[in-house]
Amino acid sequence: MPKRGRKYLEAAAKVSQDKYYSRAEAVKLIKETAYTRFDPTVEVHMRLGVDPRHADQQVRDVVVLPHGLGKQVRVLVFAEGEDARVAQESGADYIADDELIKKIQDGWTDFDVAIAVPSMMGKVGRLGRVLGPRGLMPNPRAGTVAPGEDLPRLINEAKAGRVEFRVDKTSNLHAPIGKASFSEEQLLDNLNALLDAVKRARPSAAKGTYVRKITVANAMGPGIRLDVVEAIP
Repeated sequence: MPKRGRKYLEAAAKVSQDKYYSRAEAVKLIKETAYTRFDPTVEVHMRLGVDPRHADQQVRDVVVLPHGLGKQVRVLVFAEGEDARVAQESGADYIADDELIKKIQDGWTDFDVAIAVPSMMGKVGRLGRVLGPRGLMPNPRAGTVAPGEDLPRLINEAKAGRVEFRVDKTSNLHAPIGKASFSEEQLLDNLNALLDAVKRARPSAAKGTYVRKITVANAMGPGIRLDVVEAIP
């Protein structure tokens, strides 16, 4: 185990490893355990009772956090012609023309969200090996593949705090809910929005306990375990 620094140990001392906290208590501790010089992202980590090896037990959806993520979100849109014009006027940071697509093929991924119109998916499909591992691949199920008339809404949602969540191959789910500088009320609202979305995304094939463990933490900070029964009644 790596040696922990003094500030981390002081923050960890405020968190009981024998207690499961309510959402309100956890948010209060998030504020108290932020010790880094930068404004850390607040993360939620969940252990789900699903088997992601089965297609009918996948958990994947999106949620628009009421108070956003507290950071500038860079949006890239795969579009051309009139759709590209609409995307640019709606605030897209990048329009992926053939030149930029070649740059992505070479490994460039300096953006946070990728959106595509259906007519571009033939070209986008060739980028799967670059975008897929980084969670940037546009996908109809995630709502990031849509016709041109939906681009203004999708771009605005992405910049306002649209978060895509997906269970990984180890049955864990990870998602940000804001920054430690947010007020307790803002963090609690965002946390509740995420938990509600995960609850609604429960696959019908999932049996037994759906959410087994929930932990919240500042980036680089100690984990704070939630009372699952209180968090997801």
